[in-house]
Amino acid sequence: MKITSVKAIPASNATPPPRAVIRNYVFVKIETDEGITGWGEATCGPLSVATMVEEFGEVITGLDPYEIEKHWQTLYHHFHVRGGVVQMSAISGIEIALWDIKGKALGVPVWEMLGGKMRDRIWCYGRWDGLTPELAVENALRNTSTGLTALKGDPFEHRGIFIDRASEELALAKMKAVREAVGPDVELLVEVHGRLSPSDAIRVGNRLEEYRPFMYEEPVPPQNLEALRKVADSVNIPLATGERLLTKWDYAQLLPMQAVALIQPDIIQAGGILELKKIAAMAEAWYVGIQPHNPYGPLCTIASLHLDACTPNFMIQEGGLHSWYQDACGGVFPVQKDGYFPVPPGPGLGVNLDEKWLSAHPWDKNGAAWRAGDGTIPSRQDTNWS
Repeated sequence: MKITSVKAIPASNATPPPRAVIRNYVFVKIETDEGITGWGEATCGPLSVATMVEEFGEVITGLDPYEIEKHWQTLYHHFHVRGGVVQMSAISGIEIALWDIKGKALGVPVWEMLGGKMRDRIWCYGRWDGLTPELAVENALRNTSTGLTALKGDPFEHRGIFIDRASEELALAKMKAVREAVGPDVELLVEVHGRLSPSDAIRVGNRLEEYRPFMYEEPVPPQNLEALRKVADSVNIPLATGERLLTKWDYAQLLPMQAVALIQPDIIQAGGILELKKIAAMAEAWYVGIQPHNPYGPLCTIASLHLDACTPNFMIQEGGLHSWYQDACGGVFPVQKDGYFPVPPGPGLGVNLDEKWLSAHPWDKNGAAWRAGDGTIPSRQDTNWS
């Protein structure tokens, strides 16, 4: 079998659900001379990733799609200056599509090729965000009414990394209101998007402790891991980070610090399915759990679910709850029930994108930007990112 074409397909959700906005995505389609097509996703924000997907596609066209590790290494080392979110997302989108081809050719799900499943269902979470305590409670109850048993929210409204007193009190008020509304049995995750200084993160974290957060995500910006360790040494709640770390080499610096209980590598931006499997194995040796980051499209979700199914230290999955995923995938995308996704049946990823749907939902130049989340851009994240 040979690769005959690699194509990037920019698209948007176009008609988003209530309380959301238009978002853009980049999908990857790889065709072969045996008629097997693989699908991947390379979404990372900029449209420029589509150009890199097709540039890399020329490198591997004519080659054997089974040689996934070889192609990953070739593309990663293609430039002397390597890495970065655009290159890694292009590599990941291609890599995911290659796994889809291989699974379809062999007639097995991706998770079967990675060691077989560890579990029969995959725990996931919804959201409890809201601009006020009342809206946060409304959102939380709307999510738990669908059977979800865990929710994540970003309660912070301030700009920059130095929180003002009013914003701090509002964040705590939201957390208190939601905990009281959902009771003690629903797990509540708190994300910060790196918008606190170490001293503020410590004070806020200690105040959050009474509400028993399942995790305190990215309390400080990700560039300075020593700052994260300072927070870890001073709070009694589990920390998480990783959505803006790339490849195994970033995690090789993080994990020995023993600063986090949970890592959140992004299956697109960190290098794809096999790279996350490697990162998860590294984390397992440090007794750290894994939750793939997932604020993007349906193929980011489905690739993550395959990883979750076969990974011993998997804990919980983000995202994947948008109703338009069903439309984009011809009505076969997995749906959560009672707080769990089913294990994807395969073969390959087990879903294909509907090309008529893609044609009807082109990239929208007015689509909302993916914000950095570190507070340096003066905007409030106004939607459900997952």
